[in-house]
Amino acid sequence: MTQATRAQQLRALHDRRPLVLPNAWDAASARIIELAGAPAIATTSAGVSWALGHGDGQELARPDALAAIGRIVAVVDVPVSADIESGYGDGTPDDIAAIVRSLVELGVAGINLEDSPGVDGAPLLDPKVHAERIRAARAAAAAAGGDLVVNARTDTYLRQVGPEGTRLDATLERLAIYRAAGADSLFVPGVVDEPTIEALVGAVDGPLNIMAGPGAPSVRRLGELGVARVSVGPLLTQIALESTRRAAVALLGVGGYGDTADTIDFGTINGAFTR
Repeated sequence: MTQATRAQQLRALHDRRPLVLPNAWDAASARIIELAGAPAIATTSAGVSWALGHGDGQELARPDALAAIGRIVAVVDVPVSADIESGYGDGTPDDIAAIVRSLVELGVAGINLEDSPGVDGAPLLDPKVHAERIRAARAAAAAAGGDLVVNARTDTYLRQVGPEGTRLDATLERLAIYRAAGADSLFVPGVVDEPTIEALVGAVDGPLNIMAGPGAPSVRRLGELGVARVSVGPLLTQIALESTRRAAVALLGVGGYGDTADTIDFGTINGAFTR
């Protein structure tokens, strides 16, 4: 399957309402998620950073991020949407174009591209600046002979930018600009209350991505509200790391092995990588 075909497949999956994208952090997690039946996979920038020994938030060097994403794409057959934060570089349109060319070469089907952080201490980029980055991503993918599903993310709610009463209008203004610039879908992490989700769904011109998790409506309910795409950020990574912590505490404490009832047997894991 070509990169462009994978992108087209990912774009079409947004008609599922909702498309559920479990977030992987390395090749092993991606393959297990695929075996669980995921029609597509997203990466979690936080999980990838942690797996490589870094904190979340642009600490990764671009070559390391690309290598991690490439290993994920190589081990699964479903489309992969890569969370590239704000681009792992200087964030200019030319710089975004450069990473997109690398991602297309790796076979990545889509990207998350966020409008934070801003410049000179501002929490967010000017929306017109971010729109230029979105246009650059689309143009770079096409110039490379590929296609790309651009999931444009705004962090107005996640970073609690501006007075609460103005946040919805500010978010919708940004999303309209990003959609006009060529974004396929629109991502608003940090929103979990139904009235705001309903307001966003009703006002955005395009598929809406919500980050689910504790405190958010169920996936089924999000679909009923009209959400097109559901991801969970680093939640699966956190669950896996907590399981590891508990098992290590048991092993180092009472000498037990923790709760092994939920473990995957060796043969299943090993067989997942036998092609």
